[in-house]
Amino acid sequence: MDSEIYSPQYSASRALVVGINNYQHASPLSYAIRDSEETSQVLMDEFGFDERNIILLTDANATKARVIDSFLSYVDETEVDDRIVFFFAGHGHTFSGHRGEVGYLVPYDGDPHSLSTLIRWDELTRNAELIPAKHILFVMDACYGGLAITRSLLPGSMRFLKDMLLRYSRQVLTAGKANEVVADSGGPLPGHSIFTGHLIEALRGKAASEDGVITANGVMAYVYERVSRDQHSHQTPHCGFIEGDGDFIFKAPILEVPKKEEEKDEDFLITVPSAMPMTHTEETGDIINLTKEYLSDPRYTIKLHDLVIQKLRETLLLTSEDNFAVQGTDWSLEEFTRRLKEYEQTIEDLQRISCCLAYWGKQEHLPVLRTALTRLTDRLEPKSGQRIWLALRWYPMILLLYSAGISALAAEKYDNLAAMLLARVGSSHPRGASTELTLSIGEAILELERINAFKQLPGHERQYVPRSEYLFKLLQPMLDDLLFLGRDYEQYFDRFEVLLALVHADLEQVERSHIWGPIGRFGWKFKHYDVNPLKDIIDEAERQKELWGPLNVGLFGGDYSRFKNISNEYVRLVSGLPWH
Repeated sequence: MDSEIYSPQYSASRALVVGINNYQHASPLSYAIRDSEETSQVLMDEFGFDERNIILLTDANATKARVIDSFLSYVDETEVDDRIVFFFAGHGHTFSGHRGEVGYLVPYDGDPHSLSTLIRWDELTRNAELIPAKHILFVMDACYGGLAITRSLLPGSMRFLKDMLLRYSRQVLTAGKANEVVADSGGPLPGHSIFTGHLIEALRGKAASEDGVITANGVMAYVYERVSRDQHSHQTPHCGFIEGDGDFIFKAPILEVPKKEEEKDEDFLITVPSAMPMTHTEETGDIINLTKEYLSDPRYTIKLHDLVIQKLRETLLLTSEDNFAVQGTDWSLEEFTRRLKEYEQTIEDLQRISCCLAYWGKQEHLPVLRTALTRLTDRLEPKSGQRIWLALRWYPMILLLYSAGISALAAEKYDNLAAMLLARVGSSHPRGASTELTLSIGEAILELERINAFKQLPGHERQYVPRSEYLFKLLQPMLDDLLFLGRDYEQYFDRFEVLLALVHADLEQVERSHIWGPIGRFGWKFKHYDVNPLKDIIDEAERQKELWGPLNVGLFGGDYSRFKNISNEYVRLVSGLPWH
């Protein structure tokens, strides 16, 4: 399909709408026909679908043969710039095979106990490959498993509207998953199911952007959020892309210009809301279990790499400047706090994966661990903008490095720690094109501390190291849940901060003839307690010398004398701090 050239409009709009109340071999439903009829009407009233291009199949007309024949008719009847909606309101069914769940739609003459009478979901998606239309949207008011969704929807993407029309796509929105029950009533509109009720409201305008644009992505986001939170609902919609990266556009008033203005060929940048199914806690456990499974067997190295790359791509899009602008937004505590929380939520899946890699990963996993920790820096090149928002772009990287670094120390995996601290990345400073991750993170931390960003947060106003204290409290629940660190968490946190600071000081001395390293909670402890993390690590290195773990993996050049010189200089730096 990539060879097709699409135009920035639709040539025809078509729909196959199915609603079944009374089945031959399955229990009846109350509102499926009404849902299908209302959906057809909305397509005509709101989006200009011609009634002649809408195939409405209800009850006895919605047999397996009729549904499949109607769908396949689009192979010959559609052009490349057409759009198609497939809507199904009825029963769904799921069977478990040795490769996982297989989802089916139940037609009028379908028997849930006879597979041959049902419509296999992936049969529809395979047949969709034969249909020339650039955009097909599947909407099913049914619950079942085995959906062939390869990519979750990403929120807040900034997309050029015409660009959406120039890209191929197959998208799907369904009422729920295999183990959920679709509510056939109780929705926001009388006489409609919960799912279709919210869908109709979305199509009638509640999913529209400020410019009045309604896209499949926006509709999915609206329905996902409303159905998930509906007090009468026990289902969570499933949505995403089957194929392609365009977006089905229902309405775009800003593209409806008079013919005399068409030659301007203007493009329009809009905010496209989306759901984030993969970031909800209900699926977090699945991601962790999958990561552990892949780590446990060398045969899964490629799958582990693909999982990390998938999450990296999602995170890169979610943390882009489309969602976190560095210009045009003034500083405020509210905005700073909002950005912190959104960054934290966005990075959570990749954060947990990185912790697993750092804690359980072996030598063969070092490349993917480095990839997980460094690829987010690809777009963090120096540029103009407000200092606070530019520095805060590095916050997800700070979270990743802290979480994974603490995890590596908890497992005594100094090789994993060194792989992260010494990984080469782009510098956050204009003078450096490439440097160690530790130095880039240190530059970002220094900039945040110069601005006193974290000191503005409630409860942190009087702290000497508010950034460190904030991270200490933030990371503990996640790391304790994942690794069960208990009381040892504080020890590992402080130990990581000390090593981060000393490695930073060492690298800066080598590359820039200057000594500095991010000062954390250990700095306060060093100034006020005889027993403290900085002194403990220096004493430990003194006892073990060349046998010391960090030296064995190449930190400080593997040279104890070099470590000794750096640690002495760093102690003088911390001792001179004006903390009382």
